[in-house]
Amino acid sequence: MNTPAVSLRTVSVSGRLHDVSLDLGPGRLVGVIGPNGSGKSTLLQALCGLLPAAGEIAWNGRPLADIPVYDRGRQLAWVPQEARFEFGFTVRSVVAQGRYAHGDDGAGVDAALDLMDLRPLAHRPVNRLSGGERHRVLLARALATAAPIQVWDEALAALDVRHALQTLKHADRLKRAGSTVLLSLHDLRLAHCLDEVVVLSDGRLVAHGTPDDVLTESLFRDVFGVTARMAPGLTLELS
Repeated sequence: MNTPAVSLRTVSVSGRLHDVSLDLGPGRLVGVIGPNGSGKSTLLQALCGLLPAAGEIAWNGRPLADIPVYDRGRQLAWVPQEARFEFGFTVRSVVAQGRYAHGDDGAGVDAALDLMDLRPLAHRPVNRLSGGERHRVLLARALATAAPIQVWDEALAALDVRHALQTLKHADRLKRAGSTVLLSLHDLRLAHCLDEVVVLSDGRLVAHGTPDDVLTESLFRDVFGVTARMAPGLTLELS
């Protein structure tokens, strides 16, 4: 049996996440869904080591506490929900941060800029970009890491249709190459792109499995408080 890319055992964050146990295998595209305030961002930050958490977290079978900070940059890439930049670093310099753990690699930076259509903006100050453009910079930085675990918190929300679809294409390419990609999202019309969904409610894990198995009428009623049925293509129809 393959070692899970990410493993959580009874992970809790005080008042926000409660006893979550979860295994995610390599080469999977996983969506984390749930109502506002359900704990999606908290879960993702905890498994990245960005929040203090009780319980056990492991990456590729290695306890997170045993992985030096420098090595973490090779293994996991994080895209936060909010794209805040206090200083006027150029787009290229921000994307280049994704290569620090690998040493200077201009070719890797150029490739990441091209993937997110950022080459024309490479020398622009990142704090003068639109919100969607800043999110593309964060995604390019994550892609530049070539990390086998990619964690993207609401990365699609600020993107236009073209770049959202482009980002999903990159996510699919990464998982086909063996990476594990976790992304929180609200647009469940994208569920057909996912291999697995993790459903949270009130800080607790309530379901985990394939979209067909998990996204049932009863789940929508109990978790989201809506009446819905799954139409062909996993689109939602609200009554």
